[in-house]
Amino acid sequence: MTRVDLHQHLWPAAFVAALSRRCAAPLLDGDWLVTREGRFRVDPADHDPARRIAGLDAAGLDLAVLSLQPSLGLEQLPAEQRVGLEQAWIDGIREVVDGSGGRLAALAPGRVLAGFLGTSTGAGAVLADLAGPADGVLAEVDAVGGVLFVHPEAEPAPPAAGRPDWWNWLVGYPGQMQAAYLAWVSGGRQRRPNLRIVFALLAGGAPFQHERLAHRGVDLRSLLDPDVYFDTASYGRRSIELCIEAFGIECLLYGSDQPVIDPGPTLTAVRGFGDAVARFLTEQNPARLLDPRQPGSSRQQGGST
Repeated sequence: MTRVDLHQHLWPAAFVAALSRRCAAPLLDGDWLVTREGRFRVDPADHDPARRIAGLDAAGLDLAVLSLQPSLGLEQLPAEQRVGLEQAWIDGIREVVDGSGGRLAALAPGRVLAGFLGTSTGAGAVLADLAGPADGVLAEVDAVGGVLFVHPEAEPAPPAAGRPDWWNWLVGYPGQMQAAYLAWVSGGRQRRPNLRIVFALLAGGAPFQHERLAHRGVDLRSLLDPDVYFDTASYGRRSIELCIEAFGIECLLYGSDQPVIDPGPTLTAVRGFGDAVARFLTEQNPARLLDPRQPGSSRQQGGST
């Protein structure tokens, strides 16, 4: 079976050029990425497709699924600016995927598009779907029984004075993901019965909240949904073990968040559970997510829970 990393980001040349032409965040200033959260040094070579494929070989993986990270802040831009940047990424990433020999695939940002494995969106879209009209990205993906990958968005502002520079990354992003996941379990499945949904970053550590939910009268068995998945990006053995205990092995997917962080520690943690667990996270679960005809899919068995 194909061994998959479900959470990678890559900027094709057309997107890099579009960011470099901008005068306001998000923009690229040489080797510096400027967002509303601050300035971050980046290595352009990290977005070289050949280098990314070589990294897959070194890691013993077959396929990387690429997405345009909402943490850049495109969601907060005026519509015409956002659409232009997203289209530059879409056009560029099609070429990258086509030239990868089947080693790279992609998720379309904020929409359903032919030739993409699914759709990616910011965490705020899940909350907005429950409160707003039924015409957003969740409705579009649900209508085709597709895959939705939920990722943190850019935080509103840089950390307040006196807070460390990791504050948004460690407080804001996981908080967004917990809110999105809890919004989903409070009514998302009833509203979107056909959606296969993936929450990045173990949904911000959502399993940690299960005992508090039980104290509020929530039946934890109701949270077990075969079409809800969690990627492992940035976490290690203890967190992954807790997620397995809370949800079972079949809900987890290996994701690295490359090149934002070093993928080595998380992959080492996944493989530290043994070959059988590693196969679930890198092979069997991604296959079931991306192809609902795979054995064990709720859609193959006649409807989601």
